[in-house]
Amino acid sequence: MSSMALGSGFGNVVSLPKNASRNSNGRSFWIRGSAVSSPQILETSNVNSKGSAKSVRVGVLGASGYTGAEIVRLLASHPQFCITLMTADRKAGLSFGSVFPHLITQKLPDMIAVKDADFSNVDAVFCCLPNGTTQEIIKGLPNWLMIVDLSADFRLRNLNEYEEWYGQPHKAPELQKEVIYGLPEVWREEIQNARLVANPGCYPTSVQLPLVPLIKAHLIELKNIIIDAKSGVSGAGRAAKEANLYTEISEGIHAYGITKHRHVPEIEQGLSDASGSNVTVSFTPHLMPMSRGMQSTIYVEMSSGVTHVDLHQHLLSSYEHEEFVRVLDKGAVPHTRNVRGSNYCYMNVFPDRIPGRAIIISVIDNLVKGASGQALQNLNLMLGYPENLGLRHQPLFP
Repeated sequence: MSSMALGSGFGNVVSLPKNASRNSNGRSFWIRGSAVSSPQILETSNVNSKGSAKSVRVGVLGASGYTGAEIVRLLASHPQFCITLMTADRKAGLSFGSVFPHLITQKLPDMIAVKDADFSNVDAVFCCLPNGTTQEIIKGLPNWLMIVDLSADFRLRNLNEYEEWYGQPHKAPELQKEVIYGLPEVWREEIQNARLVANPGCYPTSVQLPLVPLIKAHLIELKNIIIDAKSGVSGAGRAAKEANLYTEISEGIHAYGITKHRHVPEIEQGLSDASGSNVTVSFTPHLMPMSRGMQSTIYVEMSSGVTHVDLHQHLLSSYEHEEFVRVLDKGAVPHTRNVRGSNYCYMNVFPDRIPGRAIIISVIDNLVKGASGQALQNLNLMLGYPENLGLRHQPLFP
């Protein structure tokens, strides 16, 4: 069921539907009849435009990075959300258009330092801040805010595991208890009732979408899962780094984080949830000389008596009613160029030459379904809107 938090903390923001109610905290919420079982048929035409109802006021913290810019691009076509606050400590005082000229047409507030932010005119925030900085900032935010955090700070439920992989103690353990992991196709109902959502990482998104349904159906073995993943350079962030210079990246493929990439525990957490037991994977990421896009090529061992056709058919049935996941026709190869700029994940299954094994290819845009698009999908769910609002952009080609 869906909850739209629009009570006294939000002020007079959005007109509530007739079927609105209030929870024990006095906050208004809107109960829908089902948990969006068929996202692809939701029509944006049924949602009031900004001109006919008050908009949800959105803050973007860390707006000067790639994910912040992508949030702004997507919100430009959202009929209910408007940006009222933007922070960027290193770019404080600058207009957003001066930092990202491709979005100069948008009427936006100037960016300010996060310490100077006033949240009295904000209902929901996207946190696009670096890993390790978000916990303390979110801990200090007003408790009426709906929050989607795009960093890795709240993705791991096990605090000891977080400290092991991220090299520092968790600074908001009390908040971690209320966090919902934001993979909508898996945790939709929980997201609809959440206040704080941890947006998944790009690699874990591309891996969990094909593997979780297969693991839940016991169609693949939990051992010997091998993931060969590749990402565009934007996945490394916008900060100036020698390793990301054009001459360092171009004309080559760069493996990195071998055996120690921080998305490993996140992937294993999701797959273990699906199986009900611990799952360990072999994961190696690579940086590719392209600006955006992500492909995960996954090698799995099938359960006894299962064929690659069974895997394909189960993925088809699992995602039949999901707007943003497409299982391609048999033999069609997913390509990153075919999802560029969109919130889609394309996938397919192929037989391996080794008997009993299969190859799964999954592609996403690392900045959209792998980050900002999925974050917007989550906030739509949290506020009771159709989850495709602002996300119906078709892929860009060529």
